Amino acid sequence: MENTRIENTKVQNRHALAILFVILEAFGFSMMTFFVRLSGDVPTMQKAFFRNAVAAVIAGITLARSDDGFKIKKTSYKGIFMRCLFGTTGLIMNFWAIDHLAIADANILNKMSPFFAIVMSVFILKEIPNKFEWLMVAIAFVGVLFIVQPTAGLASLPALVGLLSGFGAGTAYTFVRKLGMMGERGPVIVFCFSMFSVLVTLPSLIFNFKPMSVQQWECLVLAGASAALGQFCITKAYSLAPAKEISVFDYTQVIFAALIGIMFLGEVPNVYSIIGYVIIIGASVVKWYYNVKIQK
Repeated sequence: MENTRIENTKVQNRHALAILFVILEAFGFSMMTFFVRLSGDVPTMQKAFFRNAVAAVIAGITLARSDDGFKIKKTSYKGIFMRCLFGTTGLIMNFWAIDHLAIADANILNKMSPFFAIVMSVFILKEIPNKFEWLMVAIAFVGVLFIVQPTAGLASLPALVGLLSGFGAGTAYTFVRKLGMMGERGPVIVFCFSMFSVLVTLPSLIFNFKPMSVQQWECLVLAGASAALGQFCITKAYSLAPAKEISVFDYTQVIFAALIGIMFLGEVPNVYSIIGYVIIIGASVVKWYYNVKIQK
C-alpha cells in the first residue's frame, strides 16, 4: 500500500513538472513568434536558418558538457530523422504563416498539433484513440474552419499553411514521445532537429541572403534563444508524460501570443477567429479533463 502511494506521488510530481515545462515552452515559442514578426521582411528560409542555428549552438554546448556527449542510441536513428523531417517542414510553414497572419491566428493553427498527434499516434505508436477523443478532434477542426474561413478564397491560404504546420509539429512531437519512451536524451533530439533544419535552409541562405540591420540580427538571435527554450521544455515535458495528459496547457501559448499581439503589434483578433480559439481550446480542455477522470 505504501509503495503504491509513493509511486502515485512520483507520477503526480512528474505530471506537475511536465505541465510546468509545457507552460515555459508556450512562453518561449510565443516570444519566438513575436521576434520572428519583428525581424520584418527577411526571407522565411533565412529566418528559419538563424532560429535553428542559435538552438543548435545551445543544444551542442549542453551535449558537449554531458557525460555521454553526442552519443545517439542506434535504435533512435529512424525516429530522429522523422522528427527532423516533419519538424523542419512544419517550422518553415509556421514561419511563412507568421508573416501572413496575426500571430495569435498562426499560433492557434500551429497548436492543432496535439490533435494531429492523436491521429498520428495511431500509426506511429499504435495507440488507438477512443470515440471520445475522435469526437474532440472533429470539434477542434470545426474551430479551425472559423479561423481558416475557407470562403475567403486565396486569403485563406496562409491559414491553411498554418494548419499544415500544426500537422508537421504534431507528427514531430509524436516521434519525440516515441524517442522519449525509448530512452533517448532530450538534448540529442533538439540538437539533431536544429542541425537538420540548418542544413535544409542553408542553400537558400547562401543563394538568397538578404542583408539585415542590427535590429533584425538581434530579433533573429532572440527568436533562436526563445525557440531553444521552447524546444528543450517541450522535449522534456513529452518525455515526462503522455501528450494527451499535458497538451491542454500548451494552449497558454495562444494567450501569450494574443496578449503580445494586442500590446505590441496592435493585432486584435476578429470575431470568427475568437470563436475558433474558444472551440479549439474548449475541446482541448474537455479532452484533458476526460483523460484525468478516466485515470482516476
